[in-house]
Amino acid sequence: MSKRNVLWSWFWMFLGGLYFFLPLLATFEFSLKARKGVYSFLAYERVFADPLFLRTFIFSLEMAVFTALAGILLIFPTVYWIRLKLPQLRGLIEFVSMLPFVVPAIVLVFGLIRVFSGAPFFLTNTFTGTNVLLVAAYVVLTMPYLYRSIDTGLQAIDVRTLTEAAQSLGAGWGTILFRVILPNVRVSILSGSFLAVATVMGEFTIASFLVGIRAFGPYMSLVGQNKTYESSSLAIISFALTWAFIGLIQLLNRGRVQTQIAGAH
Repeated sequence: MSKRNVLWSWFWMFLGGLYFFLPLLATFEFSLKARKGVYSFLAYERVFADPLFLRTFIFSLEMAVFTALAGILLIFPTVYWIRLKLPQLRGLIEFVSMLPFVVPAIVLVFGLIRVFSGAPFFLTNTFTGTNVLLVAAYVVLTMPYLYRSIDTGLQAIDVRTLTEAAQSLGAGWGTILFRVILPNVRVSILSGSFLAVATVMGEFTIASFLVGIRAFGPYMSLVGQNKTYESSSLAIISFALTWAFIGLIQLLNRGRVQTQIAGAH
């Protein structure tokens, strides 16, 4: 690569960094102006002192974890079986996995409320039923991310050879799936889970109609409508949490790579 091309590459990287970080820095600087005339963390102190912040954050985090687990248990065996036994259905499954991008969240949530608020389900009439319905809606909403991540991970390994080798040693389907295949796609599953968690934590439409202010997304919207500096601080906090998840995935991924290298040695 010529020196001119290298300079152009660095120029576009620098320009992209400015485009990404300047709005973030402006938001952070604005969030520090809650106390007139000086920079302070008063807005952050108010947010953390609000009991609704911790309550809604924990609730949404729980829903996000349940969503990721339910999505993995549903999608991982499905994608594995399609790659192993039914490759002719891959096109159809990929089309179905993309439907959440086409169907708006508002249509999804109204459909769920209409179907599951009457006989024989009545899920919207109870606390547990509403939470179950919320997780189910989030599984549908995050399906494209989980499906693509898991499918990419399975594509990188020889599923058929690993399955036949495990079967020759007497392993059952549960052992093959969770002790042979799963460790080889752990990073892909973690990446998809991170995307699912990040999506659920900031989701507003479905949460506002099913659980209201109990979820973190509607809480952020409520704060944004009534408190200027606190809404900016919440945006920074959400961004920091997102990067914390990224760092955790990178840490786990690095440990996996080191294990593979040690095994090869």
